[in-house]
Amino acid sequence: MKVKWSNVGFWLIVIVLSLYLIAPLYVLIKISISGGKDVFTAHPSFLVHDFTWKHWSKVLASGYLWPSLRRSLIVATATTVVAVIIAAPAAYVISRLPRGTKYVTVLALFFTRMFPEVSLALPIAVNFIKWGMMDTHVGLVLAHLIMALPFVAWVLVGTYETIPVDLEEAACVDGAGKIGTLMRVVLPLAAPGIAVAAIFTWLMSWNEFTYALYLSLSTRTLPLLTYYYSQRGGFFDAPTYATILTIPVFIVTLFLQRWMRTGYLAGAVKG
Repeated sequence: MKVKWSNVGFWLIVIVLSLYLIAPLYVLIKISISGGKDVFTAHPSFLVHDFTWKHWSKVLASGYLWPSLRRSLIVATATTVVAVIIAAPAAYVISRLPRGTKYVTVLALFFTRMFPEVSLALPIAVNFIKWGMMDTHVGLVLAHLIMALPFVAWVLVGTYETIPVDLEEAACVDGAGKIGTLMRVVLPLAAPGIAVAAIFTWLMSWNEFTYALYLSLSTRTLPLLTYYYSQRGGFFDAPTYATILTIPVFIVTLFLQRWMRTGYLAGAVKG
């Protein structure tokens, strides 16, 4: 059997890059479950020898984790759901515009992302104080939608463009109507693109720092809490909080990846 060296080289590159990306996460997990003997030494071992759960027990029993975790989960999930509900039909309309108008509209979406969050956070905070929305879930969701809506719309415009117009015309001939065609034909075919947009929107909101810093007073989000302990907490607190910060990311990605399938348009249009 002949060995394709190009395939071998490809998989070697994949393995090396994967190890390079996973290594920082492994170090975080290792420190969070290691005793002082494994960490406070001139040449720390890559493996865990002095295993302990005391750092996790301390964080879980502190009372600071759960409010921040709950706040981050609520805000990230609500931002994702609202962004998809608003941007999905809007992106469909943009994708069916004439080419020139669509190009200008997509450029306008990019233009809204040219301004750094730090330049917007302060005026938003001033207005939210007037409206009584400081330190609220709704306030953070609205702030995160500033980032999320243009991104979701941009992703879904490209997704809808891959769906043949013939399918919509056939559905309309069968009496589905515009709304029925969108709900029963277009959106199911666009599910992989929607899943990609939802994953990145959730991650964007989950890891967001600037708006959370300006708009949170009493209850921090989990990234803010992790930053606080990395600056002022104990040596083992920050890696433990950072490890906890990554766990929902794996769960959400595994949950949404079922819709990220290939070949979803295969055989949809027959000549």
